[in-house]
Amino acid sequence: MDTVLSTLSQALASYSELIVAGDYVASEQSIAELVKFLHSISESLIAEEEPQYSEELAVEIITQIHRYVAAPALGQEIIDALAFELPKAVARLACVSSRCLEVAEGVVDLFVERCSPREMLSILLEAISSLSDPFMSPCCFVPLLGGLMKVIVLIQRRLYEQVKHAVPIILNVLTTMCLKSDDEDTDFEKLFHRATGIACSIRTISVKLEGEDNRKLNALLGLYVLQIMALVSCGMTRDISRCRPVVLQLSDFLPHCDLSYIGLVTGCEVDKISKLVIGDDSEVGVDCFSQVKLGAVLAVIWGFGASEIAVAAKADMTSVLMELKGNWTRRWEAVGMLKYLFSYANLPWALKWDGISFLACIMDGIVSNKDNDFVDYSSHMPTMYASLKVVEMVIMYAPDSALRKKTFMTFKKMLADIPTPWRFSVLMALIKNSNSPSMTGILIDCVREEMHLEKVKRNASVDTVPNSEVSQSSSFWNPSVLELVQMVLRPPDGGPPSLPEDSDAVLSALNLYRYILITESTGNSNSTGILAKENLQKVYKEWLLPLRVLVSGTVSVNMRANDDDTVCALNPVEFVLYRCIELVEEKLKHL
Repeated sequence: MDTVLSTLSQALASYSELIVAGDYVASEQSIAELVKFLHSISESLIAEEEPQYSEELAVEIITQIHRYVAAPALGQEIIDALAFELPKAVARLACVSSRCLEVAEGVVDLFVERCSPREMLSILLEAISSLSDPFMSPCCFVPLLGGLMKVIVLIQRRLYEQVKHAVPIILNVLTTMCLKSDDEDTDFEKLFHRATGIACSIRTISVKLEGEDNRKLNALLGLYVLQIMALVSCGMTRDISRCRPVVLQLSDFLPHCDLSYIGLVTGCEVDKISKLVIGDDSEVGVDCFSQVKLGAVLAVIWGFGASEIAVAAKADMTSVLMELKGNWTRRWEAVGMLKYLFSYANLPWALKWDGISFLACIMDGIVSNKDNDFVDYSSHMPTMYASLKVVEMVIMYAPDSALRKKTFMTFKKMLADIPTPWRFSVLMALIKNSNSPSMTGILIDCVREEMHLEKVKRNASVDTVPNSEVSQSSSFWNPSVLELVQMVLRPPDGGPPSLPEDSDAVLSALNLYRYILITESTGNSNSTGILAKENLQKVYKEWLLPLRVLVSGTVSVNMRANDDDTVCALNPVEFVLYRCIELVEEKLKHL
C-alpha cells in the first residue's frame, strides 16, 4: 500500500512542477502515465480477492487525490488540467465499496466547486460516456451524476441547449444500467436518486428562462422524468416497494411540467411535449425517450395504486376515472396507452395487476355521453385491435391464476364497449392473427356468447315491439361468422387442423357451428346462410368428414400408444363432431 501511495504522490508532485515550469509536452506525458497508473490500480482492486485490503487502498488513493486538489496553493491551471482525467479515475475506484463511493463523490464535488461549470459539464458527460466494463456499474456513475446535479445549477448561458445535450447521455447510461440491473444491489437506488436530483437541478434553472425556452426546457424535463419513471419501474423488479420513493419524487415534477394524469393516460400531453422538444431535430437523441409513453402510463398507474403518489402529482384520481368513464374517445385513448404497460415484458406483474384493475375500473359504470354519438369508431379500429391483443398476452402469460381470470373478465368488458359492427370485425382480426389454439378457442367462445346475447336481445325486442327489425349489417348473425369456423376446421394453408395441438380451437369452432345450426333451424331463420344446401354440402364434405377421419386416426394411434391424456383431450372434440355430422345429415335429408 505504501508503495502505491508513494508513487501516486510523486506523480502528482511531478505533474505540478512540469505545469509550473511551462513544460506542457512533458506534463501531458506525465498525466497520461498517472491515468494509466490509476487505471491499472482500479482494475486490480476490483479483481482483488481480499475486499478489505482493496477498500483500504482505494480509500487512501481517493483521499490523497482529494487532499491534493483541495490544497489552497494549487494553481487553477493545474486543477483545470487534472479535471479532465481525475473525476473519471476516482469514479472507477468508487465501485470498490460504498465507502469508496462516498469519498469519490467528495473529489468530484471539489472539481465542480473549483472549475468552470461549462467545462465541468462537458468533462462529466465525457466521463459518463467513456466508462466501460468492468466499470459499468451504478456506483461508478453515482459520483459523476452527483457532480452533474451540482454543475447544472451553476450554468449561466445557453441553459436549454446545454441541458438538451446532457439529457440523452444521462438517459442512455440509465438505460444501460437497467439492462444490467441486480435487484440486490442498493447502488441502483442511489443511481436513480442522483438522476432525480438532476431533474431538481433542471427545474431550478427553468425559472431563469422565459417564453419559448422556458416551455421547451419544462417539456424536456417532462420527457426526462417520464423516461426515468419507466426505467426505475423496470429496473428494480423484484421488490417494487424500493421504486416508490423515487416514483414519489418524480411525480412531484409533473405539475411543474404542466402534465396531468388525464393528459398522460390519454397520451395527448406526451405527444405535445415530444413535439415541442424533438420536432424535426434528429440531434436530440430520440432513442433516449423511447419509453416515455410507458412512463406516462406508469405515472398514472402508480398514482392509482398509491394515493400519496397521486397527491404528489396534484391529481384527483376520482375525477380522472369519471372523465374516462364518460367519454368513449378518451377512454380508448387511455386503453391504447395502457398497451405499452401490458406489452412490456420486464415490467413487474404487480404493476400489470394495477394496470388491469385501472382498466377494469374505467370499463365499469360507464356513463353515457352524447358526444359519443359523433365518434368515428372506424378510426379507432387499430387501437381496439392492438389493445385487445396485448391484453390477450396477460391472459395467456400471467403467472397468477387470479390475474388471468381478472384480465379475461376485463377483456370481455372491453369487447362490450366496442359497438357491434366493429366488435365483430375486431374479433375476426384477433382470431385470424392468433397463434395460440387455446386463445383462438377462447375468442370463438366469445363470438358464440355475443351471438347468444344478441339473440336474447332480439327476442326481447320482438316481444316488446312485434314488428321491429334489427339491422343485419350491425349483427354477429351474418354469413361472415361461418368464416371463423372455416378458418379452424379448414385452415387457409390447406389440409385439416393439427391434432391434438389445435383441439381447443377445433372444439370451440365445432360448438359454434352446432349452436348456429340449431338456432337457425329452430328459429326458422337463415341469417348466416348456414341452412343453404350448398353450404351444408360443403361443410359436410370439406370440413366434417375429413375431420372425422383425422380424429378417428389420431385417437386410434394414441390408444395404441397408451397416451390416455391425448385420448381424453380428443373425446369432447369427437363427441361434438359426430353431433354436427348428425345434424347436417338430418338437414340434407329434408332438402
